Amino acid sequence: MRVLRQGRTRRVAGSLLLAGVVSGLGAGPAQAQEYRYWSFWDGRPATAGGTGASWGYATEGPGTARPADGGVVGFRFTVSADSAKAAGPRTAPDFAALCGRTPAEPGSKRVGVVIDFGTAGDAPPGERPPAGRAACAQVPPDASAGEALASVAKPLRYDANALLCGIAGYPRSGCAEQVDGGGATAAKPTPGATGAAGGDDGGGPSAGLIGGIAAVVVLGAAGAWQARRRRG
Repeated sequence: MRVLRQGRTRRVAGSLLLAGVVSGLGAGPAQAQEYRYWSFWDGRPATAGGTGASWGYATEGPGTARPADGGVVGFRFTVSADSAKAAGPRTAPDFAALCGRTPAEPGSKRVGVVIDFGTAGDAPPGERPPAGRAACAQVPPDASAGEALASVAKPLRYDANALLCGIAGYPRSGCAEQVDGGGATAAKPTPGATGAAGGDDGGGPSAGLIGGIAAVVVLGAAGAWQARRRRG
């Protein structure tokens, strides 16, 4: 009777071990790291099919993007893990509404500029977002989006890598810090330590790979133990 109970206990323990490992293998990836930063957007005009003007995440930075006369650019302070989930400006990119009262002048272009300082939940600790702004920038024909922004919303603050960190003094400090689940900021990752969304670098195996190897080892050990028990 004692041997039977021991065998039953071992079978239950082995089943629980296997179930735990399989559950671990089926677990989804950890949540991507979020950052607090100024996002940059291009205004897309209304289409002939009836789709209204909309925002699209810019494919280059404001220092190199050169909007055409009649274009609209937007900036939104936000917290997100990637561009697909970032919140765009809450004011529509309507060039007529932004620049309709600004007459065209020879040797310049007009660019609508929308600035959305984000929500209180996105604000750094101890700061409150100002009210949003919208303006018409009249700048030289070759001016960048950054130059258009600077003409209507000084001061701008950039870091050593030309990353836009502050618009019109907001936020007062910091630049694209990591944000933990509780809303506190963490140190900005050093180059090569993590990717833009907190991913693994190329210097070693990822946490997911290590976990998979460990699971295979545990499964093999459990199978060998059961084989030995059957032979005994």
